Amino acid sequence: MAFPRVKPMPDETAFSECLLKRNQDLSPTPAEQSSILSLVTKINNVIDNLIVAPGNFEVQIEEVRQVGSYKKGTMTTGHNVADLVVILKILPTLEAVAALGNKVVETLRTQDPTEGYFKMLDVEVGWMYSSIKIKFYVLVDIKVLQSALAAIRHARWFEENASQSTVKVLIRLLKDLRARFPGFEPLTPWILDLLGHSAVMNNPSRQPLSLNVAYRRCLQMLAAGLFLPGSVGITDPCESGNFRVHTVMTLEQQDMVCFTAQTLVRVLSHGGYRKILGMEGDASYLAIEMSTWDGVIVTPSEKAYEKPPERKEEEDEALEEGGDGEDESMETQE
Repeated sequence: MAFPRVKPMPDETAFSECLLKRNQDLSPTPAEQSSILSLVTKINNVIDNLIVAPGNFEVQIEEVRQVGSYKKGTMTTGHNVADLVVILKILPTLEAVAALGNKVVETLRTQDPTEGYFKMLDVEVGWMYSSIKIKFYVLVDIKVLQSALAAIRHARWFEENASQSTVKVLIRLLKDLRARFPGFEPLTPWILDLLGHSAVMNNPSRQPLSLNVAYRRCLQMLAAGLFLPGSVGITDPCESGNFRVHTVMTLEQQDMVCFTAQTLVRVLSHGGYRKILGMEGDASYLAIEMSTWDGVIVTPSEKAYEKPPERKEEEDEALEEGGDGEDESMETQE
């Protein structure tokens, strides 16, 4: 009430329609969704049967959970990957992982010999099923134990708090934005989940905002420094100790996300939403080159953070301690 609008809100019907059209283009087709559902159901049933009646199978399974974008309903076409987390009662050694993978593949082939395209591939996280246009990961390797458990917490929180349809659509659009603009690459899928939920639901009325308002709000929050050092940011609801999700990014990455969003906010303000949404070809240049919109020139924002040069004293101390002089405290990207 203290800041009355100077001019009426512009008609954003066209912008809203483009957002919905882009979401439709990014969503898996009904045929793809049906194929993924069928595959997930088959593998889930096989693992459930091994839990209930393992027989002489030595790999003991505690439970299996669906996680990731498939579970959350934010999957994008071209990335038809369904994730399951399998919790074992025994140590997930490479031998146990391979045995479980082979057992599932063998059971699937026995149940339906006609589907000979099932095959198991060794991957970093354990094992994977490869199918026609579908990849299906099962995260069971000890190397990803912590991330797998985090994925379970994320999926549970999302189901309880972020199942609103506008949130899911917005997250899918944000994933597409991240894929097309290198400046947003440091934003992890979990950060995008929380950002989309906050943009839609974090308002005084606690009622979901419209898609066009929430999309614009995401860029505005990033441009305003939501994920800069010293910002409250967004607290991870699945971790203890008031952990700020943006701290997984380095200072350079936080700055890059901010100045990329600042440029896109200005482009969006002058009607360049079709370019930003990727409906008119590659638009990644907008973040690094000047562009003109109805006579208005938008100059890209530049980085504000410069990494301080290493001090000679620190290098000498590192060498004396037997180090190689490199900064060992540098944060790693999630």
